[in-house]
Amino acid sequence: QVQFVESGGGLAQPGGSLRLSCAASGRILSIYAMGWYRQTPGKQRELVAVITSGGSTHYSDSAKGRFTISREIAKNTASLQMSSLNDEDTAVYLCYVRASESSYSEPTDYWGQGTQVTVSS
Repeated sequence: QVQFVESGGGLAQPGGSLRLSCAASGRILSIYAMGWYRQTPGKQRELVAVITSGGSTHYSDSAKGRFTISREIAKNTASLQMSSLNDEDTAVYLCYVRASESSYSEPTDYWGQGTQVTVSS
């Protein structure tokens, strides 16, 4: 199992910034990717940003140009710098990890509990 420590959510004004952080721990042999999904009531969970073990990044269209994801491989941590926030960014942001627990196990997707981000004036 993978445990998460997520932090950095909260209230921001439109046009403001927030930084999310996530640390993954537990039975982890290798992490292939880390990132964030977000979810709002009545909507499907959507990918926000992901960074692979090789450093490749992928952003949703809404996150491109506004959000930046980074990762410290040795610490199994990732951060998401969010700027130019708007009310459509209001959601629960869930840290995501694709990891394997051993050399015999397939990569598995894990999600944290999430942290609330609210954009409001």
